[in-house]
Amino acid sequence: MPEKFVVPQFIDTEDKILGPITVRQFLVMLAAVFIIFIEYKLFRFGYFVVIGVLTAAVASVFSFLKINGQPFHIFFVNFLQTSLRPPLRVWHKDLADAELRLYIALKKVVPPPPVIIKPPPTSSHLRDMALTVNTGGVYNPEES
Repeated sequence: MPEKFVVPQFIDTEDKILGPITVRQFLVMLAAVFIIFIEYKLFRFGYFVVIGVLTAAVASVFSFLKINGQPFHIFFVNFLQTSLRPPLRVWHKDLADAELRLYIALKKVVPPPPVIIKPPPTSSHLRDMALTVNTGGVYNPEES
């Protein structure tokens, strides 16, 4: 009797640690609190309020916002990759002479092995083979 195994469901969901907050969200917000503390020590209170609110907003967006069911950090990475790639990919067929010589030197051109052409079997040979197969090996052309 085959053994039965429990297949885990919902393997793409993140583990929750504090109510609805996941580990990733908690770490992002913890880093934001640390950055806001550094901003508090570096800037005057007026500047600190503006910069601290911006830092908290960016951290909240990266922690809690989902676009098309994906966390924002994945969307952001995909956006950056798409933006930095050239919009049109063009294949340039022409190689420079130096590149072509280097390519030929690196690729050792090996000629293909010669093709052995067998002469087609004669009709009597085909007839003998068919008789051997049809009689189950009883007919032997060498005996006759």
